[in-house]
Order: sequence, then structure tokens, then C-alpha cells
Amino acid sequence: MNTRGTARPGTARPPGLSVRIKLTLSYAGFLMVAGVLLLAVVWLFLLRYVPDSSALVDLYGLPVPSRSDLEKAFVPRAVWAMVFLLVFGLAGGWFLAGRMLAPLTKITAATRQAAGGSLSHRIGMPGGQDEFRELADAFDTMLERLEAHVGEQRRFAANASHELRTPLAITQSLLEVARNDPDTDTDELIARLHTVNSRAIELTEALLLLSRAGQRSFTPERVDLSLLAEEAAETLLPLAEQRGVGLEVSGEVAAVAGSQALLLQMVTNLTHNAIVHNLPDHGTVRISTHVVPGGAVLAVENTGPQLAPEILPTLTEPFRRGNERVRTGHTGDGHAGAGLGLAIVKSIVTAHRGTLTLDALPAGGLLATVRLPAP
Repeated sequence: MNTRGTARPGTARPPGLSVRIKLTLSYAGFLMVAGVLLLAVVWLFLLRYVPDSSALVDLYGLPVPSRSDLEKAFVPRAVWAMVFLLVFGLAGGWFLAGRMLAPLTKITAATRQAAGGSLSHRIGMPGGQDEFRELADAFDTMLERLEAHVGEQRRFAANASHELRTPLAITQSLLEVARNDPDTDTDELIARLHTVNSRAIELTEALLLLSRAGQRSFTPERVDLSLLAEEAAETLLPLAEQRGVGLEVSGEVAAVAGSQALLLQMVTNLTHNAIVHNLPDHGTVRISTHVVPGGAVLAVENTGPQLAPEILPTLTEPFRRGNERVRTGHTGDGHAGAGLGLAIVKSIVTAHRGTLTLDALPAGGLLATVRLPAP
């Protein structure tokens, strides 16, 4: 591949003319061309029909100017007119180019601030809609999303480091106790280490899945949400029976385009979350699918304690738990809660260009609605 003449990011480019100078020269050049064409028209349609003879006289006996006489009078003035057009074109072109490129200067300054790490700056270009203002608005939107994404990543990294530090610290403490106490029960130590290690592995796998979903590294295929709902319900049926929660699956064939593995993980996480955060011994989880114009909908509804509306937006953030049972790191059934279930669901839904809506039910519990586009 020929890379001659290209500049890599971060390398110095050779000096060149600015866009303002190029536009100025273009304006002046077009003005000069227009002047030359005008003079050519005068020559072709006026002077060429004047005879080149000084012997002609008019009705009053006065000599008629010949073509040579007209050329001597016309050419110097035409030259001065062209000089004036050149100066006027350069000055006017410089002014007009500066006015037209002023929005681009603001966009460039904002880009340099963003490259320096300042994502809070916004261009806020005033005036009517045109190409530059459309670019500025798109740049502001990109900065807003990028700032939100970076903030989310920072919070996620801080929470992840904290969560991963906990099982490692517990493992180190258990090993220190075992080393200092020769009479430690080996079987109990192994069981506790196995539990802590399983939690660390589960958390790491969840982090990898969350990263994979965010990168959209999958090949879309036709997937039926109703089949995924049945498979997830069948997989989690033992957990539901253990907690005394009833599972109900209903709906119609709902085809979408996406990764079957990721979408199955999405349905499984929603169902697992609905089982865990439910009323013990007499709770219910209802999973339904149906087709809507332009896509398909998956709804997972569960009974449970009442949720305050203000905490609903935070449930999809990484390491957010819905109640005290999971805040302690345990869901009551031996399954460690990493607080990534709904965060993974949101990431998968976003990767499939869908929407996730969480609604608190008046009688208690949560309704999670996923809408995905049709294949």
C-alpha cells in the first residue's frame, strides 16, 4: 500500500496555505476571469466592427475615431480596471473568507480543548442553520455523549477496582489466618476460598461480557425472543422453585436481529433479577413477548417491594443493587450478586439499538420493557 503523501496522527505536516488564503485567491481569480470575459465581449461585439481607418467623417464633417484610436483609449483604462478588480477581489475575498470561516475557527478551538481533555466545553454556535452550524451542533452532541461515556467509564473503573479488591482481600486474610493457625480446618478454608474465588470469577466474566456488549463485536442474526424467554425460564426454574417464585412465560413469536448469545444473556439477567428481587415463597415473574410496528417487545414483570421512582435510573448503573440482600454481596441463595445484571442488560440493548425502560409497579415490583428493532 502506498502511503506517500499521507500524514499519520501526531506527526508534523509540511507548511501550506491556509484555507482563508486559498478562498481569497479563488475569489480574486474568479473576479479577474469575469473581468477578462467582460472585456472580451466588448472587444468581440463592439470594437471588431469599427473600421480601422481614419479617413471616415460623420455627417458634420468631423473625423470618426478608428479602431486604433479606440484601442489606445480603451486598453489603458481596461488595464487599470483589471488592477482595481484584482485589488478589490483580494481585499473583499480576504474579508468574506474570514467571515465565512469564523465558525470553523470556533470549532477548531473547541476541538483543541477537547483534545486537551476538556470535554465540558460546548461551542453553542448562534445563528441560523447552515453547514458549519450543523457541524458545530453535531460536535457538541458528540462531546456531550463522550463526556457522559468517560464519566461512566471512570465510575465503572472505580467501582470495579473496589469490587475486585474485596474478594482478593478476603482471600489474603483467609490465607494469613491459615498460615498463623496450624489447627485451621482445611475443609472449611477450602470451601470459603472456593466461594470467594467463584465470586471473583463471576465478576470478571460479567465485566468481560459488559465490555463485549459495549463494543458490538457480534454478527447479527435472526433471533426469536419468545424462544429465548422459554430457554431462560427453563434454566432458572430451579432457582425460582428454591425461592418459591412462580414463573409464567407467554407471548407470540417476536423476531429481532442480533447476537443470540447476548440476547439470551439479556433475557436471563432480567429473569434472574426478577426472581432474586421478589417476594419470597409467594412471588411471581411474568415474561411476555409481542410484536409492535417496527420491532418486538420483551416484558419481564415481577412482584416485590415497592421501589421509589427516583432510584429507577440508577438501577442500570454498574454495581448498583436493588435491596439490602444484594448490597451485602449475597442474594440469599448462595448466589453472589455482582450488581452488573441490569448494567449488562442495558449495554446489550444499546448494542442492539434498542431501548430499555424500567417502571415501578404501584403494588410493588418492577416492570422491565425491552424494545428491539425488527430484522
